[in-house]
Amino acid sequence: MVPGPTADAGGAALYRRWWLPWLWMTPAIIGATVFGVFPFLNTILVSFTDAKPLGGVYKLVGLDNYTRMLGDSDFWLATRNSVLYALIVVPLMVLLPLLLAVLVEKNLPGIGFFRSAFYTPVLASSVVVGLSWQWLLSDQGLVNTWLQKAHIIREAIPFLSDSWLILLSAMGLTIWKGLGWYMIFYLAALGNVPKELHEAAAVDGAGPARRFWHITVPGVRQSMMLVGTLTGIGSLRVFTEIYMLGGSTGGPGGADRTLPFYIRDVGLDPLTGNAGYGAAVSVALFALTLGLTLLAQRLTKEDEG
Repeated sequence: MVPGPTADAGGAALYRRWWLPWLWMTPAIIGATVFGVFPFLNTILVSFTDAKPLGGVYKLVGLDNYTRMLGDSDFWLATRNSVLYALIVVPLMVLLPLLLAVLVEKNLPGIGFFRSAFYTPVLASSVVVGLSWQWLLSDQGLVNTWLQKAHIIREAIPFLSDSWLILLSAMGLTIWKGLGWYMIFYLAALGNVPKELHEAAAVDGAGPARRFWHITVPGVRQSMMLVGTLTGIGSLRVFTEIYMLGGSTGGPGGADRTLPFYIRDVGLDPLTGNAGYGAAVSVALFALTLGLTLLAQRLTKEDEG
């Protein structure tokens, strides 16, 4: 029999009660269950029904929603856009913030201003940033006006009306807004890279580029894996950028819709939406995101090995 806490045992004796840590964790467990586990399981359940966005009577339809999804050309177009978004954004978002962090790492006079300036887009609302980019990229916007006055182009570039240019512009917006955030990640990681390695390499005649690839990059590789995972997940979930630049239709004829955009269109429209089908597409998006995460974890373990 385990003796209970005695009067002279001190406050540390309270920690011997097995239920006390669970009591402290109860609010977090309840929150995760209500806002995480239950919606996830409910989405899987709804994906096997023909439920409507506004509720009402529904019935089980088995795998019909998944069968429809596999034969839906709009679903595959949205999947292509999401995957393409990730394939382009992730490498750039892994490398560019690192280069930016290397530039602002040094303690030079006024460097704090540049660090703050690079971080400012992170603080701005995605909607505000999207509106700003609309103004910049419109046919009469700053970019086209400047290019025409410089006699570089004759006609305005259709940044906001051509499907491919909308997608590329949205990628540029995502990268521009996230540079400062991931720069902070790399600044913290660069502080752990021994300065002696750079000094020894410089003495041996290694130039800045060679020191960057052979010392800096290996030193922050774990952070690069983390940034790649986070940006990959974020790229698969992108919605606001496409909506702000491509409009409520997701580009001409919906050609730039990503999977979250497509889920909104097919699952949440109060008149024509099918919540069951939208839930099935959501499950597919989850599977795609999970596959990316598992791939990143495997690469991280191989790198550690």
